[in-house]
Amino acid sequence: MHNFPTLDQIQAAAKTVYAAFSPTPQYLWATLSQRLGADCWVKHENHTPVGAFKVRGGLSYFDYLQHSGQMPQEVICATRGNHGQSIAYAAARHDVACTIVVPQGNATEKNAAMRALGAKLIEYGHDFQEAREHAQHLAQARSAHLVPSYHPALVLGVATAWLEFFHAVPALNVLYVPIGLGSGACAALAAKQALGHPVKVVGVVSAHATTYALSMAAGRVVEAPVSTMLADGMAVRRADPQALAVLQSGLDHIVQVSDAQVAQAMRDLYTDTHNVAEGAGAASFAAAWAERSQLQGLVVGTTLCGGNVDASTLCEVLQNRI
Repeated sequence: MHNFPTLDQIQAAAKTVYAAFSPTPQYLWATLSQRLGADCWVKHENHTPVGAFKVRGGLSYFDYLQHSGQMPQEVICATRGNHGQSIAYAAARHDVACTIVVPQGNATEKNAAMRALGAKLIEYGHDFQEAREHAQHLAQARSAHLVPSYHPALVLGVATAWLEFFHAVPALNVLYVPIGLGSGACAALAAKQALGHPVKVVGVVSAHATTYALSMAAGRVVEAPVSTMLADGMAVRRADPQALAVLQSGLDHIVQVSDAQVAQAMRDLYTDTHNVAEGAGAASFAAAWAERSQLQGLVVGTTLCGGNVDASTLCEVLQNRI
């Protein structure tokens, strides 16, 4: 049994989150439902101040630093974008210096957003793992606080989104949640347990970044190469052991989605809701679509967990070039 946050703790975290922004909407979209053959609800985490769900975790993490008397002068983290925006957003609210390491060739608009939030940006390494290792060295050299990509305080903040969703749609039968390093899916399991909700939580990984799928099957961390060109929010080479243990015990199963399936889901979401989804943000609908034959007549939860895609990439996707 894992030490999941209690309902009281998640509700307290929600107060921290709502001091910055309001609960995000969840809508039952008629055209998506028609496409799926099931009631399709979308939790719109693209409607936060940084366009993604991660900001909840950043706010909660800084609240944890404050209450444990650990508020540093500088924080450093590694990211492909949304985690970095989350930390930069929360750091600015607490007047703490923030340095973020991203891999070379990272999404330009995510980089610009992090700089706009006041972060200093360093481009280093060929993938997230190399950026992460560089961030660790920097934090040590500068006696700065290294913000992890997975931490119970991050999970606690993100659980507020799922609490909103489960309260709003108590009839949910199945929920598809994309997995990057795991805070989103672990938070869904935390909210499910806190409410005693019977929903089945299904993890979604990129078919081109399979560390969590392989690790779940093996029962231990198995590193896997990353080749996704579209789902950068899921482009993780090595599963986090803490997150893996939680997911192993709580997920119903895992679905792998290819870049082609993700691109189609981005088009479907744009056509049916006129919301922009980044690759990882479209992954949960892509997974629901892949399993639609098993979902007929059910109440299905998906999440547009981020909308931060470069305009050039979005154009390619919408024109069917990806």
